[in-house]
Amino acid sequence: MDYKKSKAPVSTVTRNIMDLCKDTDNIYESVAIIAKRANQISVQIKEDLSKKLAEFASYNDSLEEVFENREQIEISRYYEKLPKPTLLATQEFVEGKVYWRDPLRDQQEEEA
Repeated sequence: MDYKKSKAPVSTVTRNIMDLCKDTDNIYESVAIIAKRANQISVQIKEDLSKKLAEFASYNDSLEEVFENREQIEISRYYEKLPKPTLLATQEFVEGKVYWRDPLRDQQEEEA
């Protein structure tokens, strides 16, 4: 998933609960799926940001010198302006781009 090209809103959006639970028939299951996907997205964003900021890391132990790097500030601002992982995950779920399965439900269908 390319979170940089997502159409997810940047601020909070009111959503119809029935739209969220139409695939699972259970709002709690839908929220759990969205939460797990949001955690995955959050980890991915954090890894990307850490990789980009690692290029600017200085390994000096002196606290006297603090360097402001314009590129580092721009990268940080860019990531701050991205939609939150929860909004990205909700948008993916609504668009049907999230793969999920319930092993218990699969097992019950096999037995029937």
